Amino acid sequence: MCASKNRLFFLLALIFSLAACRRPVPRFNNPNAAGNESPPASSAGTEGRDSLPDLSAGENNTEEIFNSFLMKTLDEAGIPKSMAERIGSGAAESPGFILDLLSCLEGDPYLYRLVDKGHSLPEGYAPEDLVELGGSGVSYTVRRKGLMLRRAAAEALEEMSVAARADGVTLQASSAYRSYTYQVEVYNRIVNEMGQEAADRESARPGYSQHQTGLAVDFGSIDDSFAQTAAGRWMTANAGRYGWSLSFPEGLEGLTGYRWESWHYRYVGRELASFIETWFGGIQQYALQFIHVWEKNSGS
Repeated sequence: MCASKNRLFFLLALIFSLAACRRPVPRFNNPNAAGNESPPASSAGTEGRDSLPDLSAGENNTEEIFNSFLMKTLDEAGIPKSMAERIGSGAAESPGFILDLLSCLEGDPYLYRLVDKGHSLPEGYAPEDLVELGGSGVSYTVRRKGLMLRRAAAEALEEMSVAARADGVTLQASSAYRSYTYQVEVYNRIVNEMGQEAADRESARPGYSQHQTGLAVDFGSIDDSFAQTAAGRWMTANAGRYGWSLSFPEGLEGLTGYRWESWHYRYVGRELASFIETWFGGIQQYALQFIHVWEKNSGS
């Protein structure tokens, strides 16, 4: 029991380490501003410090304090009870959960930034490290010229495509980075074609799209048939190993706000992809919601 409490005390200390640090975030281009600025990694600000557990309670209470803090965060993030209990139990057994989380938080904050129907990117956000996809020597194909991704995502796409080619599968990138202006065009066109309600199941409103991060790719046919193709099956089985995560799984429209998109993957990095799979059942939305609330509650 003593060893367990010492371990949990260590975990609590790590929480304060998160609160104490201020990681720089990537600069971004804002065409509506005079210059560049660095947005916060979350919208929480520093008010989250009030939610931090009190280490002064003494060693005997460290297990209760940590478990209470973690379960509160899981609950606020909307994590289902059974999943939250499994995470809580695992975190009490070993430091694996917190160490995995910290490994994710040490990286680029835009890899884990929550971008969904309720959380937008900073106004005017445009990544500075976009590179064009395709060209000679790559192992994937592109549907059209001019597709772009952030450099790390493009490199991960190539690495994954090499592995797919070794298994006899050729991946095709059909859509990637979308600027805010382009999103306006796409969204308005879909609304005109399908109506507002149907459009919101199919397309993000401008500023709320993962594609604007420069980290998301639509593969293949960009329709339901992709799931049954060799590329779709290969991606399901292997994408996580290369840092890619399916954003909108089947049967989870109530959670993500979008119908199943078997073709839409977001590059999150190997650490976060593993964190999503190990602790959140492979559901990206749950993991990103948790990290969003964790940052708010820890004040980081």
